[in-house]
Amino acid sequence: MNGAKGGVAGLARRLAAREVSSVEVVRAHLDVIASVESRALGAFLAVDAEHALADAQAADERRARGEAGPLTGVPVAHKDIFVTDHARSGLPTTAGSKMLVGYQSPFDATVVARLGTAGAGMVTLGKLNCDEFAMGSSNENSAFGPVLNPWDATRVPGGSSGGSAAAVAARLVPAATGTDTGGSIRQPASFCGVTGIKPTYGLCSRWGMVAFASSLDQAGPLARTAEDCALLLSAMSGFDARDATSAERPPVDLHAAMQTQREGATAGRPLAGLRIGLPKEFFPAALAADVAGAVRAALAELEKLGATLVDVSLPRTELAIPVYYIIAPAEASSNLSRFDGVRYGHRTAAPADLMALYKHSRSEGFGPEVKRRIMIGTYVLSHGYYDAYYLQAQKLRRMIADDFQACFKQCDVIAGPVAPTVAWRLGAQAGDPVKAYLADIFTLPASLAGLPGMSVPAGTGEGGMPVGLQLIGNYFAEGTLLHAAHALQQATDWHLREPQR
Repeated sequence: MNGAKGGVAGLARRLAAREVSSVEVVRAHLDVIASVESRALGAFLAVDAEHALADAQAADERRARGEAGPLTGVPVAHKDIFVTDHARSGLPTTAGSKMLVGYQSPFDATVVARLGTAGAGMVTLGKLNCDEFAMGSSNENSAFGPVLNPWDATRVPGGSSGGSAAAVAARLVPAATGTDTGGSIRQPASFCGVTGIKPTYGLCSRWGMVAFASSLDQAGPLARTAEDCALLLSAMSGFDARDATSAERPPVDLHAAMQTQREGATAGRPLAGLRIGLPKEFFPAALAADVAGAVRAALAELEKLGATLVDVSLPRTELAIPVYYIIAPAEASSNLSRFDGVRYGHRTAAPADLMALYKHSRSEGFGPEVKRRIMIGTYVLSHGYYDAYYLQAQKLRRMIADDFQACFKQCDVIAGPVAPTVAWRLGAQAGDPVKAYLADIFTLPASLAGLPGMSVPAGTGEGGMPVGLQLIGNYFAEGTLLHAAHALQQATDWHLREPQR
């Protein structure tokens, strides 16, 4: 199992030094994934060992010819919200829904292609479980069963990228892709004790990502360390002409940006001059004491590293929840209208007429949370309610973004908790979806503004469960976030802790 040890950066260095081959690394991870314990977590929906080993062999041959890149031969797994070329990989694409059972994509999503053999040369191990169509905060909404938290199997891993976070935390894979619409990379990263980053909206292509809310969805990596995330995000990002929302910016080496020394910094104070803003709205009285304690301890470490803490305010933080849960369902209602039982997706058996085809195909194919959001979205977009709800939400969204810009005049990075509590028990919020929505209070503002944000392990809280520190930057300031996170991880060991098997 020696090949299954190490994160992305560590494995990349071992592969480059020929200490281990990609075939050995991939086979070791496949063995772990096939274990009874791994299957019990429910993190993987599909694994294709044959194609993975073939790609690993090809990676070793590229390295032997001197054609390997920094990530060639390193294994990765993808959230099953990204389409994968079924003919090439043999992997399905379901978005965690019965609606897409049997669908075989004829192409790879841009993110998959850029990380895979067409790009960085990483080896895809399989597809990871997620909340249906990325709608959820617990990974209990998947049509294929919940994902369990590796730290405590009675708790949720967070969502919607819960399968990705759990797989990385359990060391089933060194890294995974995820998507973040309202916190779906940051929250599961926090709950599972791994590092995850949501980049600026438009930095990573959405082409080939099954759409939930098109103005919010953004791809990003989950891995063990900030360094791992920097390597992955550098490979994933970049302009894509096939995505109308892709940012036209030159490629950036985020790994190099992460390692760049700040002006005036020293070895002992690498963050000298960095101003970290603490919004008072991110530290309410209702914040769980264990979470507050862990976050404050992480902030104290950042101070020791030379950063300066500055009090700031994001006055419209509480409005982010109603704004998000108007805009996101509205866009979901529009995006999911294509799943009608006619062109592709689930089709009901022997419908009486066209209306029955639509009605029964959608009611059978979609789960309760997806139906709930479609209904909300259709309502707020309907005649007579569009101006009162959707239009007002968009105006408030602009004001939330303006609040961040006011803060960034006083600080370089904004910090706070990722979630108000540690991971909750499975089923604890099953009868109260609004309670789950409220848990997104600290991640939604950055998503609505399109800003980059990340979760960095920051110790543990109640029951020994992980707590994440959230860092938010200005547009395209991923390098600053990764630099701060890397400095914190060089000085602490929170990111090295593993759940007991």
